[in-house]
Amino acid sequence: MTVPPRLSRRTLLTAAAAGTAAPLIPGGAAALAASPPGDVVGAVTAGYQGWFSCPGDGAPIGGWWHWSRDRFQPPSPSNTTIVSWPDLSDVDHGYPTAYPNLGNGQPARLFSSYDQQTVDTHFRWMREHGIDTAALQRFNPFGDEGPTRDAMTVKVRAAAEATGRKFYVMYDVTGWTSMQSQLKQDWSAKMSAHTASPAYARQNGRPVVCVWGFGFDDPGRPFEPAACLDVIAWLKAQGCYVIGGVPTWWRQGINDSRAGFSEVYHAFHAISPWMVGRAATPEDLDSYYANVNVGDMADCAAHGIDYLPCVLPGDLSAGHRRHGDYYWRSIYNMVRLGAQGLYVSMFDEFNEGNQIAKTAVSAAWVPAGSGIRALDEDGTACSADYYLRLTADGARMLRKQIPLTATRPTPPVAGTPPPADLALRRPATESSHTQAYGAANAVDGDAGSYWESANNAFPQWLQVDLGAAATVSRVVLGLPPGWERRTQTVQLQGSTDGSSFSTLAAPAGRTFDPASGNRATISFAAATARHLRVVFTANSAWPAGQASSLEVYAA
Repeated sequence: MTVPPRLSRRTLLTAAAAGTAAPLIPGGAAALAASPPGDVVGAVTAGYQGWFSCPGDGAPIGGWWHWSRDRFQPPSPSNTTIVSWPDLSDVDHGYPTAYPNLGNGQPARLFSSYDQQTVDTHFRWMREHGIDTAALQRFNPFGDEGPTRDAMTVKVRAAAEATGRKFYVMYDVTGWTSMQSQLKQDWSAKMSAHTASPAYARQNGRPVVCVWGFGFDDPGRPFEPAACLDVIAWLKAQGCYVIGGVPTWWRQGINDSRAGFSEVYHAFHAISPWMVGRAATPEDLDSYYANVNVGDMADCAAHGIDYLPCVLPGDLSAGHRRHGDYYWRSIYNMVRLGAQGLYVSMFDEFNEGNQIAKTAVSAAWVPAGSGIRALDEDGTACSADYYLRLTADGARMLRKQIPLTATRPTPPVAGTPPPADLALRRPATESSHTQAYGAANAVDGDAGSYWESANNAFPQWLQVDLGAAATVSRVVLGLPPGWERRTQTVQLQGSTDGSSFSTLAAPAGRTFDPASGNRATISFAAATARHLRVVFTANSAWPAGQASSLEVYAA
């Protein structure tokens, strides 16, 4: 694989993972967190740009801020900075552009972040979809952007307070020549006042601040280690919990990271390496997991630093998303790694195409002939809120409210719920169990609890009563996600009366691999059964039958 070139946060990259493989944490077990749960540890945070404005919205900066290359001319196919089109169905006020009408004939309108209703809507979406905290992006506020960014902080604070969300300031030092002195000035004179809000994020009792950009091998961030260490130490002295938005290869000091910044990176309370543009496929994400993330996690644990990695939906304009498979793999990899929290890149980044906010669903909802891709770009229809719903699933998986799974739980189109597990919390029995590991543990919905038969005595069986006969065609068995790889030889039987059983799937070795969620699917010809029995005759890792989940699905 190739080594990525010098990187800009706003530059779309296509480099894949590279590097020397690091050893996996045994069994996928997580290192202990440096910090207890708070507003970023144990939480889902989304980066929030809040940087779109339109003529007539009252923003001090004026014009089409971040919609147009020339902000004093309306956005059009030849004057644009965006690659994705927002869905405006929940936004009260849209602003007409110079784009052609949408494919359905409606005028092509865009929203303004400066409208309080827009911000309120975005934070309502966060509340409804399990996003705990918003990281409000703050670029150099000493230029013409400053007054607008100051006002956006007030709007975000109001929305966070109204919706029960948290927020914190995330300084991006890109192009900020006098950052070392002016960041301190800005925090002291303006931003620190917002920590009085009950909505301002805190971790370990300290107000959270992030500095994004130290150590990048890029001319837009030329700061030397001493200047970076000075800023981090100063923020700590103000009582802040300081997060570092750092290069992907921060630990090795290669590729997108300059050498000599190890002391800077290890001075942060938490590390959040940047991932946008680094991986084009789920396989690339897996490569980063093995070659980068595992080693990062171990390094952070060794230094008492919280690890808050990026998860991202993929660049829609480049066709990375695969109707949610890319995003789910990103989330799954970081949850199975044991990351202390997740940082979603980003909530409203329509410029780079990696937004999770509601997005146009089809060509009918993007400007005609613009070439802008909608969510159905790969032929699979997706509802506008699909990536918000996947984020909600990821939040539940992070909090262990649903089992760790490599398969995304939510279908792309709203209103078509995922198949119901007919065995969930139904009566379960077994041939035997050891200690307290009874059959009920396999149907309680908790991936961490499990059934284990008496040891050194095969065959053994585990059985569930669905309560009524159903036509079924798939059973999924699971083991706790941190367990090492093993193969169990199992046979599946079905019965309508609980006494006379027939074979639904012949005995076969079923592999449980932590890399794929420690789950094994048994598919078979549709059959009517009320009682499903799994017969265990061998286990390569332990002399007993074992299952943390026994799921049954209708044909």
